Amino acid sequence: MKAFSLAHNAALVTGSSKGIGHAIALGLHEAGAAVVFHGNTARPENMPEGSGFVQGNLLDPTAAPKLVADAFAVQPKLDLLVANAGSFFDRPFLEMDPETWDKTMNLNVRATYFLCQAFAKELIARKRPGAMVLVSSTNGFQSEEDSTAYDSSKGALVMMTRSLSQALIEHGIRVNGLAPGLIRTPLTSALGFGDKSLHYEKKILLKRLGEPEDCAGTAVFLLSAASAYIVGQVVVVDGGLTVSQIGRM
Repeated sequence: MKAFSLAHNAALVTGSSKGIGHAIALGLHEAGAAVVFHGNTARPENMPEGSGFVQGNLLDPTAAPKLVADAFAVQPKLDLLVANAGSFFDRPFLEMDPETWDKTMNLNVRATYFLCQAFAKELIARKRPGAMVLVSSTNGFQSEEDSTAYDSSKGALVMMTRSLSQALIEHGIRVNGLAPGLIRTPLTSALGFGDKSLHYEKKILLKRLGEPEDCAGTAVFLLSAASAYIVGQVVVVDGGLTVSQIGRM
């Protein structure tokens, strides 16, 4: 179905040196898009030939507009954005300090907001329609132990998706969201989710943790003409994690 093709599009995917962002970037490439990858450090080795790369630390409050400018310099035809960059820095609520809270919000919320703003300004200046996907989390809908700052940031992204969709639709820019559940990534491995996989498999209807590639198809769909009548929605990609109250005993 040609509606799913991104052959005439170009996309920037933040946080795409590894994990979910990398899988999404590869999925967009497979669907035909020219892709600009992003990471904090050097250019990743496993990028498709001909792809662009921009480097920048989005914890820097001034980084988002520069990152967008650099991406358009690499690929002037950009019309798609996947705002995926984010991380987890939490500690128990009663031990939370302002620095950790600010670090979470600066990366997960502030950077995403001003990244989308800068990208939208570029599209509007070029009189070019486009689409964005904000990557939040099932933590934006359901709380998790010792995850108060992260949960709050991902909840903010859920509402940001809806709010930006209203702000930008008159400019021909569609905004939607993707909320992954428990996905096997370097971050979740470092947090020890893999050690609890049997417990999670009892809660997830598909009986397995997700893989980064499980998120790629949804991102392609939300950025393609196949979803042209979908605006301001957050699609949950969790294998059924949030469907069942109790899970299997």
